[in-house]
Amino acid sequence: MARKIAPSITNLDKSNIGIDELPKAGEEVRYSIGLVRQGEHRFYTLSMPSNVLAACAFATTKDESSQSGFQRVLDLKRAQDIAEYVDKGGSIPSSVVLSAQRDSNFRSVDRSKTAAFNFGPHSFLIIDGQHRVFGFSMAKTAIRVPVVIYDNLSKEEEAKLFIDINTKQRPVPKELLLAIKSLARDETDIEAILGRVFDLFHEDSKSALLGLTSSTKKSAQKIDRVTFNAGLRQHLGYFSGKDAGYMYSIWNPYFHAVMSGLINKGAEKAIAKKTTFRAFCEIFPDVVQRVQDRHRAKYTADNFYDVISPIFTMASTNFTSPRSSLTEFAIDLKKKMRAGLSL
Repeated sequence: MARKIAPSITNLDKSNIGIDELPKAGEEVRYSIGLVRQGEHRFYTLSMPSNVLAACAFATTKDESSQSGFQRVLDLKRAQDIAEYVDKGGSIPSSVVLSAQRDSNFRSVDRSKTAAFNFGPHSFLIIDGQHRVFGFSMAKTAIRVPVVIYDNLSKEEEAKLFIDINTKQRPVPKELLLAIKSLARDETDIEAILGRVFDLFHEDSKSALLGLTSSTKKSAQKIDRVTFNAGLRQHLGYFSGKDAGYMYSIWNPYFHAVMSGLINKGAEKAIAKKTTFRAFCEIFPDVVQRVQDRHRAKYTADNFYDVISPIFTMASTNFTSPRSSLTEFAIDLKKKMRAGLSL
């Protein structure tokens, strides 16, 4: 693989230098490249050993350089997570985007089939992918990394490119990630059971929330997976050792009771309000305790409604446009429920 093309030139695409071995500072290195044109813009694509990339690319931050810096402050935990993922054999196919700096003397040679640059710690500014690069530097394993390199950019152009990448290219919604994790079998135990319960509410024809859930995206009119998980997660301890079907058999009649009360108020869509949904989840243990005491633990929609019906003496606007915080609203619901207690 590696051979010296000249005393101070190393072709790392054809090198027998070990992947853990780095070129010397100031040494010229070469990679096979592809030239890509997008309208008036052009950039080069190539692959680079992760240890070489980490040693010749840098990221400024606004904290470090008030004049020219624009990168995010490094999240060490995120970088460590990437390092551990790489060491476990994970694959990261997304490209790191770099801007060649003047001192790198970056240029294309051999009819634009090869890129040459002077190796050094500040050869390239990281436009996108600083956590990946720092993660690579922390990893014990070196891998080939896809890289995009822009050349001859001004500081203003570098900053604009950074802004464009981080505003035009939206991250995948958390709701979709939770849905995809089940396909990839990459869920935690908690995510897995909550995911199965959500799917039952989303798909079962007898679901109290049928048509009111959104499986893969955030919606102001529906309950998404993130909101659903946040509401039910805190109560998983009550279902220790139970499966998703059992959890659904308790939660579904409870939400049927909640929906009955909201429908009677003409406020059925209020359940999709994050504060309203989570407040009803918050009081769930108190409701269950009263059903146990009053109805000998028969968890039917009618028995749940018998316990929570005093809540629906509240004005419908309390549910459709809650003005208080989640904690305060949940306290108000509990007070109303207790107010209906008779001996």
